[in-house]
Amino acid sequence: MDTLGWGSILSMMAARFWPVWIALVVTFALSIAFKRRLGLYGKLFDSPIGMVGFALVMFWTFTAIFADQIITYDPLTQFRGLKNALPGTAVPDSDYGWFLLGGDNLARDVFSRMVMGAREVLKIAPAATVFAFMVGITLGLPAGYFGGRLDTLLSFLSNLVLAFPVILLFYLLVTPEMVQTGIPMYMAAVLFLFPVIFLCTLWNSRYFTSPGKRNLYVGLSLAIGLWAYSGLAFNADPTGLWSMDPNLLNVFVSVVFVNSPTVFRIVRGLTMDLKARDYVSAAQTRGEKSSYIMLWEILPNARGPLIVDFCLRIGYTTILLGTLGFFGLGVTPESPDWGSTINAGRRLLSVYPHAAVVPALALMSLVLGLNLLADGLREESLKD
Repeated sequence: MDTLGWGSILSMMAARFWPVWIALVVTFALSIAFKRRLGLYGKLFDSPIGMVGFALVMFWTFTAIFADQIITYDPLTQFRGLKNALPGTAVPDSDYGWFLLGGDNLARDVFSRMVMGAREVLKIAPAATVFAFMVGITLGLPAGYFGGRLDTLLSFLSNLVLAFPVILLFYLLVTPEMVQTGIPMYMAAVLFLFPVIFLCTLWNSRYFTSPGKRNLYVGLSLAIGLWAYSGLAFNADPTGLWSMDPNLLNVFVSVVFVNSPTVFRIVRGLTMDLKARDYVSAAQTRGEKSSYIMLWEILPNARGPLIVDFCLRIGYTTILLGTLGFFGLGVTPESPDWGSTINAGRRLLSVYPHAAVVPALALMSLVLGLNLLADGLREESLKD
C-alpha cells in the first residue's frame, strides 16, 4: 500500500468521525428548533461566538463518547517497524491499513491516542469542576449571607490555599511521597461529602412543608450519595459501580481542592451583593428559612456568572490536567491523555513534530471552544 497524501488523510479522518457529525447535526437541529423554550441554553444559538464554542466543545464530547467507534487501532498497541512513522504511513497486515496521523516513539497510532485522549480528559475535568462548585457553593453561600466570624474563617482558609502557586500546589498533591502519606484519601473523604450535604440541604429547604416529598428526595440523595461516596473516596463499593483508580483519585482530588477556593470567593461575592435585593427582603418578611433564601432565592439569580465561570474553569482544569500529564504526574505512563502524549513527542519535536503537535492542537481547540462558549453565555446572560 502507498503512503497517503494529506487530502486522503483528511477525508479518511472525516469519515472516521461519522458518529460525531451525526450527533452534532441532531443536537444543533433540535436545539435551534426549540431554542425559545430552552432558556439561557437556547439563547446561546443567537450568538455566533457561542455557537462556534458550543460546536467545538460538543465535537470533543461526542468524540469521547464514540471513541471506540472512531479509533483505527488500540491506542496501546505497538507495531513493529513503525516507530515515529509519518502521517499516512501504510501499516502492513492490519485491519485498517494506515496510520492516519503517524506513529509515536513507541510505534503507537497517534490518531487513536488523540481520540482516546479526549475521553481521558473529559472524564475528569467536568466532573471535578462540578465537585469544586459543590464545595464552593456550599461554603460560599453561608459565608456571604451570614458574614461575621464564619465569613472571616472561611475566607482566611480560601486565601491560604490561593496563596500557593497553582502548579506548585498540584505538583505537591500528586507526588508519590504525598500519596504515601494518605493525605489525598483524607481530602477525598472530606471533599466528596459536600455534594451530599448540598443536595440534602437543597431538598430539605425546598420541601420543608411537604414532609413526604422531603423525606423521599433527602432519602434518595443520602442513599445514592453515600453509596457513591463510599466507592469513590474509599473504594468500598461492593458492587464495583462506583470506583476510582488511585492515580485518578489523586488528580481528581487535586483539581477539586485547587478550584474550590476560587469558586468560594465568586459565590461569596455574588451572595453579598444579592442578599440586599428586594426579593430577598420579601422572603425574609415571609419568614422563610435562611437555607431556603440562599438556595432558592439567591443562588438561581447568580446562575449567569456561575455558568460562565463553570465553562471557563473546565478549560483551566483541562490545561492543568495537560500540565500534570506533561510532567508525568498523576497518570499512568501509557495513558493516552493529551499531556502525556505531548511530553512523549516533544523529545523529537524538531524531527517528527506530528506526535506532539496533534494532541497539542486537540487540547488547544477544546480550551478555545470552552472560552468561546463562556463568552457566548456571558453575552446572552447580560441581555436577561
